[in-house]
Amino acid sequence: MLHQLEHIASSVRHLFYPHTCRCCYREISNREQFICFNCLTELPFTDFASLENNPAEKIFYGRASIAAAMSLLYFTPASMVQHLIHQVKYKGQEKLAVYLGKLMGRDLLNSPRFPGLDLILPLPLFKNREKQRGYNQAALLGRGISEVLGIPILENTLKRVRSSPTQTKKSREERWQNVEGLFSIRNPAELKNKSILLVDDVVTTGATLDACSSAILEIKDTRLYVCTLAFAMQ
Repeated sequence: MLHQLEHIASSVRHLFYPHTCRCCYREISNREQFICFNCLTELPFTDFASLENNPAEKIFYGRASIAAAMSLLYFTPASMVQHLIHQVKYKGQEKLAVYLGKLMGRDLLNSPRFPGLDLILPLPLFKNREKQRGYNQAALLGRGISEVLGIPILENTLKRVRSSPTQTKKSREERWQNVEGLFSIRNPAELKNKSILLVDDVVTTGATLDACSSAILEIKDTRLYVCTLAFAMQ
């Protein structure tokens, strides 16, 4: 009886507040969340979590000493992935971001390459940008990962000490110069001897993540992993 009442209530909510797939905008069933099953099968998953020396890891070669790195999806222009990220960053789709974080968390949970993680650090936005947007999309992704892995997320430990001009039209070398000294850590002691997962939405050249990683790895006996929602094809 209780199950029937829950089903009826769900159907009524669905009638008055229909929810649609965030990719194709078709109405989705009660068994689906944010993305319909058909679009989920069409998303370009990378399998980087189980692949050693994957392209996301190679970005950091010769720079930050990353234990492992992964990206859930391939990013290409005018794709479903770009559309999802645009909604997360600019359209206030906070619950979608948490859902995508859960997909990231499941990949991490099923991989032996990310063992013994102690905590999650989202890449911070500059305070004015976060205030304008109302949230940090990396923190929302991190919350989804946290729910799956059952480890804490520290949202105020990393600090972006200054704003940086957009990286979009900069050369690879200019991007690396643009982010030098960009991050600080409020309480380094809480990261000592920890295995840390650094989270962001998209990795392109890796310059921003490398700058943040370098600040973290100055702390004694830290082991650092990197996880992003998407990997931008070069």
